[in-house]
Amino acid sequence: MRLVGESGWEFSQRVNCTGIVVIVAMTSAQKIILVKQYRPPVKKYCIELPAGLVNDRGHKRLESMATAAKRELLEETGYKAETMTKILMGPASPGSSVDCMTLFRAQGLTKVHGGGGDHTEDIEVYEIRLDEVDVWLRKMERQGCLVDPKVYAGLYFLSAPSCELRRSEAIPNFGG
Repeated sequence: MRLVGESGWEFSQRVNCTGIVVIVAMTSAQKIILVKQYRPPVKKYCIELPAGLVNDRGHKRLESMATAAKRELLEETGYKAETMTKILMGPASPGSSVDCMTLFRAQGLTKVHGGGGDHTEDIEVYEIRLDEVDVWLRKMERQGCLVDPKVYAGLYFLSAPSCELRRSEAIPNFGG
């Protein structure tokens, strides 16, 4: 991270990646996939959508946003997605960071392992029925967890009829 001062503003800029992906994933049984992990900056466990950095691995070949979304979903949750569909791109925290995030919808999920993240992460995976998620989130808050507001954005995109994605926007899972 680099701290930048410009026109009276101070903000952060990542130097170790080319973007951020966030994944909204729901199983065929109408369960949203959420993760819980400890976040040192807020000193609490947080309930989040699966997410991660793009091109943070130092590979010679740059990965696409969709490839990074597939990788992060598999790594964190153990789910492989048949398709990744871009929903939107926008600023993650426009008052304090230059970071932009790209939100994807994962479809055609297959559970292939338990998830949990890479060697630097300790992630718990939850599959919550869509019709029970509000109650579950309130329960997690009562237990001291923070809920990332992007979870609510993800729920909106799963349930709002006006947000149906065109099938032609789906990105097939070729070779990955």
